[in-house]
Amino acid sequence: MVSIFGPIVGFVVSLLIGALGIYVGARVVTGTDDYGYAIITAIVGSLVWWIVAVFVPFVGGILALVAWVWVINVRYPGGWGNAIAIGFIAWLSVTVVLYVLTFLNVVTAEAFGIPAV
Repeated sequence: MVSIFGPIVGFVVSLLIGALGIYVGARVVTGTDDYGYAIITAIVGSLVWWIVAVFVPFVGGILALVAWVWVINVRYPGGWGNAIAIGFIAWLSVTVVLYVLTFLNVVTAEAFGIPAV
């Protein structure tokens, strides 16, 4: 019997870690203090990333990154500069968290809602 519990828990943990990165980036750059908003941003951003990456084959990765930053730009105030800063801080903070959790053998090094971690 195949258990669906493991993948669901993995998805939820990955989503929460990815949203944490966006939350930290938004908090630092714009002062926005809403973790729920970051969760929605992570979900929408990852869906947009996936759609672009799948349907634009050869340059999909670069365009998907731009699309992910676009989602952040739409969801948070301050324009493209702030969106890029939020995305970078999100990526950096999630990388640090995942490195520590991977080192402690708690999770694998991936997060839903943050590209290429």
